[in-house]
Amino acid sequence: MRKTRTLARRAGLTATAVTAALVLAACGNDGDSASSSSSAASSAAAHNEQDMAFAQGMIPHHQQALEMAKLAADRASSAKVKDLAARIEKAQDPEIQTMNGWLKSWGQDMSSSMPGMGQSADSGMAGMMDSKDMSHLEKMSGTGFDTMFLTMMVDHHKGAVAMATTEKNKGEYGPATSMAADIVTAQTAEITEMNKLLGKN
Repeated sequence: MRKTRTLARRAGLTATAVTAALVLAACGNDGDSASSSSSAASSAAAHNEQDMAFAQGMIPHHQQALEMAKLAADRASSAKVKDLAARIEKAQDPEIQTMNGWLKSWGQDMSSSMPGMGQSADSGMAGMMDSKDMSHLEKMSGTGFDTMFLTMMVDHHKGAVAMATTEKNKGEYGPATSMAADIVTAQTAEITEMNKLLGKN
């Protein structure tokens, strides 16, 4: 008798879980076409406006960091600055690819949401350099480049940390909030490293 009750209870719990999953998928799929795949429905259910804003903002933010980092290869005089720039490239390029993948799965078109590099600083995005700053950095070399690169990248990283902190607090999509946490940890450490290279405590 007890065994029968246990089986019945398990069956009931399973049915409840399946029903709940279907309801959640249906809610998340609200507004989508009925032909949407189940994976698309679960993806749609798993993110919010903050997650989209995070990806759409962090992609051009990272792209500018890569643009700055690539200049260090033949302009920086410090091996430590070159090493830092290489690490920034290695970390941020894959993150750009990942975030582009999220936006595609969410039906977002990056071409219409990504600001141009020269306009980014005026878009209100934290830490972005304007075209004059970037042009100035391109013309620098040696120790002058090192100082300007580090100073600009500290500000750039602070902007990224602020954006990532907002995502951690308000985002819903697990992979995005996880990436945001990684960005906060890694770039906060790099800010400390860069300030030491600049002779700041």
